[in-house]
Amino acid sequence: MAEAALLDEVTAIAGEAAALALASWLGDFQTWEKAPGNPVCEIDLTVDRLLRERLSALLPEAGWLSEETADDASRLARRQVWIVDPIDGTRDYIRGRDGWAVSVALIEDCQPVLGVLDAPVRRQRWTAAAGQGARMNGERLAVSPRVDFAGSRTPVDALPKADRDLLMVAKPNSIALRMAMVASGEADFLATLRWGNEWDVAASILIAREAGATVTDAIGRKLRFNQARPQFFGVMAAAPGIHGAAVERLRDRAIVALGKR
Repeated sequence: MAEAALLDEVTAIAGEAAALALASWLGDFQTWEKAPGNPVCEIDLTVDRLLRERLSALLPEAGWLSEETADDASRLARRQVWIVDPIDGTRDYIRGRDGWAVSVALIEDCQPVLGVLDAPVRRQRWTAAAGQGARMNGERLAVSPRVDFAGSRTPVDALPKADRDLLMVAKPNSIALRMAMVASGEADFLATLRWGNEWDVAASILIAREAGATVTDAIGRKLRFNQARPQFFGVMAAAPGIHGAAVERLRDRAIVALGKR
């Protein structure tokens, strides 16, 4: 299937999944915790089943990795792998807030080549294909041209004293949406200093890259996907003019956090 046609198909499937989730949003559904502080709801599982059925029909030979599916090590032998988070930002979904999205990425040779992020409450649909740019609701995206780190905007709830030269902007629960904010120029950088899962950011990393952002782990290293342990330490997505300064600002904190694992 041609890349453009495949992206259209994936976008339609993500839209179907987002509509399914939206239909139950604000309704009554079961919720529980997979681990302390890690909520899940029955809609996560319903959306996951729909995505697996539809996406596997598109590329039957592709592997599968999802937050809500038991991992199958056979994916490691596949050149192509779907990496999915059926509802990224489940906490906001459960609380009736708008900071959640359906996230779908296709990985090829350990890097994302297609990405779709659908946030139906916000009426935002983000798409990207490797080498083809990124779009939100059809409009081409470009990151901030910022080159001075002081004054940079970042989506956080609070800033440490050492970072009071930065500016806070609204923070959705979905990390994928926060990264998409960098892609659209609504924020200048996003940083996390903890272990994260591939499914949380696979689609949004491609969207950010295709919009011109520089994306690495928290220490500035290249990210690879479809790993045996599908995690990496932190994410740094930033306008290219400030990425180096952002990594340098947070490097010592990242190293300390990494050592506490």
